[in-house]
Amino acid sequence: MTYLLFLVGLIVLIAGGEALVRGASGVARHFRLSPMVIGLTIVGFGTSAPELLVSLNAALAGQPGLAIGNVVGSNIANLLLILGVSAIMAPLLIPVQKMYRDLGFMVGSLGLLWFMLLDGVISHLDGVILFAGLVAFLASAFASGEVEDIDDTPLPSKPISWAMTLGGLVALVIGARLLVDAATAIARDFGVSEAVIGLTIVAIGTSLPEMTTSIIAALRKQTEIAVGNVVGSNVFNIFGILGTTALVTPIPADPRFAQNDMFWMAAATAVLLLAAFKFGKFSRLAGLGLIIAYTIYLVMVA
Repeated sequence: MTYLLFLVGLIVLIAGGEALVRGASGVARHFRLSPMVIGLTIVGFGTSAPELLVSLNAALAGQPGLAIGNVVGSNIANLLLILGVSAIMAPLLIPVQKMYRDLGFMVGSLGLLWFMLLDGVISHLDGVILFAGLVAFLASAFASGEVEDIDDTPLPSKPISWAMTLGGLVALVIGARLLVDAATAIARDFGVSEAVIGLTIVAIGTSLPEMTTSIIAALRKQTEIAVGNVVGSNVFNIFGILGTTALVTPIPADPRFAQNDMFWMAAATAVLLLAAFKFGKFSRLAGLGLIIAYTIYLVMVA
C-alpha cells in the first residue's frame, strides 16, 4: 500500500506540474505578463505552499528547528538540486537583464535572514519586516512585467488558464504530501533514522513541487519559468513563509543555522549570480556540478 501511495503521489505531482506550467503560461499571455513574472509570483509562490504548511505547523507545535530548517534547507535544495537537475534536462538560459531586481531581492532576503538569525530568534518585528519585503518584491515584479505575446500556440480561455493553474497548485500540494508520507514510511521500513529522514526526505519533499515544475518548464523550453520559479520560491520562503510564521509566533533559532547552513545558501546564491552575470546560463555540466555540491552538503549535514 505504501509503494502504491508513493506512485500515486509521483503521478499527481507530475500532472500538477504540467498543469501549472501550461496554466501559468496562459495567464501570462492573457495579462501580457512575461513568463519570468509568472514564474516569480504564481508559480514560485504556489510551489512553496508545502513549505508554508510545514513551517507554520512546526512553529505552532513547538518545533522551531523544523520551521527554520525547512526554509533554509528548501532554499539550498532549490539552488543546488533543482537548478542542477533542470539544467541537466535542458540548459537554462538566465535573462539577467529581466531579473536583476529579483536576484537583488533574493540576495537581500538572504542577508536579512542571516542578520535576524544572529540574535537567536525571529521575532514578531522581524516577521513584519520580512512580510514588508514580500510586498515590495511583488510590487517590483508586477511593475515591470508587461511584454508582447510570448507564444504563438492557441491561447486557452482565461477560465481554463486559471483552472489549470489553480488545479496544478492543488495537485502539487497533494502529490507532495502523499510522496513525503509514503517515502518516510518506506525509509522507516528500511531502518533509516528519523534525523536522516528529516534532513533528506522532508527537506527535499517540500521542494518537490518546485523541482517538478522547473523540470517540466525546462523540458518545454520555458526556462524563464524554470529559473523564475526557483528565485521566486527562495524569496517567498524567506519573506513570505518565515515572515508569516513569525507574525503568528516568534521562532527561536538554533545557532547552527547562522553558523553553518546560511554559508551554504550564500555560496549557492553566489554560484547563481556568477552564472547569471558572467555566462547568462547554466549548462548541463554546471548542472551536474550543482548536484554534486548538494550531495556533499547532505553528507556533511547528516
